[in-house]
Amino acid sequence: MPGYNLAEKPWLTARPVNGGPPVTLGIAAALARAHELEGLVVEFSTQLPAVLRQVLLPVVADATDAPRTLREKGERFTQGMFTPAEVGSLEAYLDKHRAKFDLFDPVAPFAQVAGLRTAKDETKGSAALVATAASGNNVPLFANRTDADPLDLTPAQAAHWLVHAHCWDTAAIKTGVVGDPQVKAGKTTGNPTGPLGQLGVIIPTGRTLYETLLLNVPVTPPGRLGSPQWLRGPHGPEWKPRAAEGLLDLWTWQGRRVRLIPHQNEAGELKVARVVISAGDRLTPMSELEPHTAWTYTAPAKKTAMALPERRPRRHTQGKAAWRGLDALLAPTRQSSEGFETSILLDEASALQETGSLDASYQLQVETFGMVYGTQSAIVEDVIHDTIPLPLLALHQDSEAHQLVLDVAEQAERLAKAVNNLSADLRRAAGTDPIPWDKGQRPGELLLHTLDPLVRRLLAGARAAGSNEEVLEKGRMAWEEVAHRHARDAANTLLLAAPAATFAGRTLDQPGKAGKTLSYRLGTAGANFRAQLNEILPRYADAMREAAAARNTENGPALDAESDPGADFDH
Repeated sequence: MPGYNLAEKPWLTARPVNGGPPVTLGIAAALARAHELEGLVVEFSTQLPAVLRQVLLPVVADATDAPRTLREKGERFTQGMFTPAEVGSLEAYLDKHRAKFDLFDPVAPFAQVAGLRTAKDETKGSAALVATAASGNNVPLFANRTDADPLDLTPAQAAHWLVHAHCWDTAAIKTGVVGDPQVKAGKTTGNPTGPLGQLGVIIPTGRTLYETLLLNVPVTPPGRLGSPQWLRGPHGPEWKPRAAEGLLDLWTWQGRRVRLIPHQNEAGELKVARVVISAGDRLTPMSELEPHTAWTYTAPAKKTAMALPERRPRRHTQGKAAWRGLDALLAPTRQSSEGFETSILLDEASALQETGSLDASYQLQVETFGMVYGTQSAIVEDVIHDTIPLPLLALHQDSEAHQLVLDVAEQAERLAKAVNNLSADLRRAAGTDPIPWDKGQRPGELLLHTLDPLVRRLLAGARAAGSNEEVLEKGRMAWEEVAHRHARDAANTLLLAAPAATFAGRTLDQPGKAGKTLSYRLGTAGANFRAQLNEILPRYADAMREAAAARNTENGPALDAESDPGADFDH
């Protein structure tokens, strides 16, 4: 059976910086041309962090060494490309370890176990690797194929899904294989998800693939770098819970034992239709070296005088845009109390701006990834992926940009809550109960959907403005004006749909307060919303009051609906 060497075979697809059709390259060519490429193109979003961590980042860090100081990282970044000496080191590294990158090597296939087999020599369809394909209990909604349908993967597709399985595979029962001493009744139990499935993954991206690679290699002393999986000797079927031995071991973690079974079809093309997948190493505990996540500090389980807050990876929330988690993305590192801590990579990007290696208006993007599992984490229910522009100055706690983006995110959430409160008051006035927070679609969520492109536009504008506080203030005022209008429109929709009974409303007993009541009717609901709206967006409210006062001075005391924010609610 012919081999398929990932170092030279074209399996990585990338977009050229200057436009044109995507190009497909091997590892060596992709790294040599990294400054000419905008970024990788993958079939499924969560393959991107898998390819970066399992392949490109460890090759770069092991062949050219990770930067040892922030100054060294800044110098490499300002180069804009790998130097001829670095390209030579990368080529020499890949040439020296060429056999390690052969996907079908008979002795040590890349990221696999040669000869991996079950006691009955059973295999599974290649769909077992593919998160989007029907396989066993994992049946995606509207799947157009069944587990019985053959799925022929090209070697390039198989390579992507192989590294994806190591990072994101589902948990629960895995097939037992010959040589694994922990197999019981032909299976292993208690398997966790792949290590990335336990994180809210954060990938900072730059203008080119080269910049993205540099942004994702943290400053690391040589003693903490360790070795990637391809230099740790051929893996056998046995596995164990263990800690990561350095950054490269963490990045190339073998979360499963896998064997791809290639065949040639009638046209002589190399395909992968059958695989063997079994239990792999269990990452215990979560590595302190992990650079691709933010952290949450929680109160210790055992409260003693010496107990410290527990530091855990912060996962992304299903259905929420990435900008709704800016409080964690912009939190300082090295926290010592309850709260959040940002990714070390974002912290280093902020430091590179302070030292002048990155301009304040640098076009930094942040991509977030997560996997939502169901039924004891044995199936994939949803995938989380988002990209937002992030102003570098927002990472500085005392900057105007930092306060601006946090304020905007908070205001959007408060506006949604105000619309939900209006809906609840109107429903009570009509004699029905409010929409439960966990059931149905509340109108505040629709407002957040409407505000989403506005927040992203503001983030991009704040990034371009850099340290220009005058431009930032204009952006803040423009945001408040447009957000005020959209919130008003959302409220008007509710008010116009309110039944006639809400004019009179009804009076209800206050829970837990004997003899005290609250009245709910359309007029008070609208007035309460108007007060909340002006409190949430104070700059625009003040500006409208000043404009109204000026017009009143000119034309007399008459006040029209245009001059008073929220006057639409005086029904």
